[in-house]
Amino acid sequence: MSQATVATVENANAELLAGKIRSRTAHVGVVGLGYVGLPLAVEYAQAGYKVTGIDVSETKAASVNAGDSYVGDVPSSVLAPLVEKGLLRATSDFSAIRDLDTVNICVPTPLRKTKDPDMSYILAACQEIERHFHAGMLIILESTTYPGTTDELVLPLLEKSGLKVGQDFFLCFSPERVDPGNAKFQTKNIPKVVGGTTAACTALGKLFYSQALERVVPVSSTQVAEMVKLLENTFRMINIGLVNEIAIMCDSMGINVWEVIEAAATKPFGFMPFYPGPGLGGHCIPIDPFYLSWKTKQAGIEARFIELAGYINGQMPHFVVGKVQNALNEVGKPLKGSKICIFGVAYKRDIDDVRESPALDIMLLLKRRGAEISFVDPHVGEMRLDGDALQSSGPAVARTADCVVIVTDHSSFDYAAILRDAALIVDTRNALKGVTSPKVFRL
Repeated sequence: MSQATVATVENANAELLAGKIRSRTAHVGVVGLGYVGLPLAVEYAQAGYKVTGIDVSETKAASVNAGDSYVGDVPSSVLAPLVEKGLLRATSDFSAIRDLDTVNICVPTPLRKTKDPDMSYILAACQEIERHFHAGMLIILESTTYPGTTDELVLPLLEKSGLKVGQDFFLCFSPERVDPGNAKFQTKNIPKVVGGTTAACTALGKLFYSQALERVVPVSSTQVAEMVKLLENTFRMINIGLVNEIAIMCDSMGINVWEVIEAAATKPFGFMPFYPGPGLGGHCIPIDPFYLSWKTKQAGIEARFIELAGYINGQMPHFVVGKVQNALNEVGKPLKGSKICIFGVAYKRDIDDVRESPALDIMLLLKRRGAEISFVDPHVGEMRLDGDALQSSGPAVARTADCVVIVTDHSSFDYAAILRDAALIVDTRNALKGVTSPKVFRL
């Protein structure tokens, strides 16, 4: 941060904190050690900061302190040396906040069954922070949420301490943009958007992130930063909804939707390819747009695109089950009593995360129609389906299944072997691209 920028802060707390950040003597804290928080904590430890991770899960804290990573994007071989050097430790005791200079809040923000935002994790984290709060701290919320959360919900909780934002403490919002399993873009090289409650807050947020991450993008307010994440994921959700609807149309007309998209993608302008699939998965894309929809309803505006795309994407597991039933009908078998094997239950390729995975809905729908369900996933060893525990089978199970459904196209799957061994295949990801066979049914 330049001297001119520092001059705009004009306050001793900001000057002191800026000096600590620049000299890497600031004690960095991260609340929530999941797929967002742990990689962030590791980046700051690698940058030379002393980092304390805080998580309500004693199991996670113990794993971190043992140098044993449970997050795919953080190898234990990277985590362990940082712990051994004393640069990173974890605890479930929030009193550690007393010794921190900065705190990044990276806790879950799920939806309730009514599709209203569940702010309980953010509230709980902020209440714990407020108990141990002190002057000179920088607090940054990274959890995805609706515009206004930082200033309308977090700020009043922190100001209960009697400290004033922009003078005594500093508050920002910076949307997490983590893409689990992405080898090219990870925490360090994904541009970091940050907006503060005041100009001083933004300046310190920018300075803080600039020490460990490659590019920082400051914006004018916390509301702008909050809206950025919702726009990004709403854009993706709506376009996936569009192409899923196109896939349903093409299926009814006997047109290969994958060939259509591939040809359309040759246009060098005005088109961006999106691909159909069995439904949306993960914590962000199926959930974040409904934060925006909920917020706009408070202003009397109906988010029609979001609601429609959500409906279409939500129907895709039903469409896949229909494809499975039709495939079995072609060989004279009923769905009830048939052995159906799901290949891939994680919500995306090459990760172990099953949150909101469309595979769960597909398996449940098939089970409730009387099918016998098994699954194969090299990244997911076990899971629960409608109260029952299921263990991942070996790929040889394809030989005894009446139908194999490729839901997640993991790169480690031997697709040639699946094609050889399976009696019927419903391919929802075009994993068998270019294969023409009467036993292969595509989305």
